[in-house]
Amino acid sequence: MVLTKDIWLPTDAELTVDEVPLGTPSLRAGAMHLGKYCESKNNEFMLCRSETQDPRKCLREGALVTSCSMEFFKKVKATCAAEFMSYAACLEKSSASMDFLECRKTQASYDSCVEKNMELERPHYGYHCLPKIHDTDRPAIVEEKPAWMDNDKARKLGELPKDFPRTYKSWGSPGVHNPNFGEI
Repeated sequence: MVLTKDIWLPTDAELTVDEVPLGTPSLRAGAMHLGKYCESKNNEFMLCRSETQDPRKCLREGALVTSCSMEFFKKVKATCAAEFMSYAACLEKSSASMDFLECRKTQASYDSCVEKNMELERPHYGYHCLPKIHDTDRPAIVEEKPAWMDNDKARKLGELPKDFPRTYKSWGSPGVHNPNFGEI
C-alpha cells in the first residue's frame, strides 16, 4: 500500500492499550470461557473488520475486545486462580502441542470453579463454529458506486430485449451449416 499525505494513520496514543500479559498455555486454558464471555465484543470487532476492510476504522472495537479479555482474566484470578494455574501448567507440561487429552481432570476442576463462581458454563464442543446472527448499533456501511457506473455510455442495457429469449437458430453466422442464413 502506498502512503500519501492524505492517508490518516492513528497516533501512538490511539494504538496503545493494555495488553493481556499471559502466555500461550494460559490463553489456551481460558480460551473457551473467554470466547463465551467476550463473544458480543469480539463479534462486533470482526464484523467491523469484515465490513470496512480497514483495521484503522476498528481501533475502538479492538480496544474493547482487549479490555474484555483483561476483565475476564482478572475475574478468573480473583475467583479460580489455583484451578486455572494448575490447568495451564498441565497443558504446558502435557505435550509439545499442549494437548487437552492429558489434562481433563484439571480442566474439570477449572470448569466447575468458573461455573460456580462466575456463572459461566463451558460451551459445548463446536459452539464457536456455529453460525450466529449478531445485532449491532453501528450503521451499515454504504458502498459508494464508482463514477463510471452512472455514465450513460458505460450502461449496457436498462432492460432485456423484446425478443429475449432468442431461439438457437439465431445464433451463429449465415453459412452452409446454419439453415436460417442469419435471419432472426
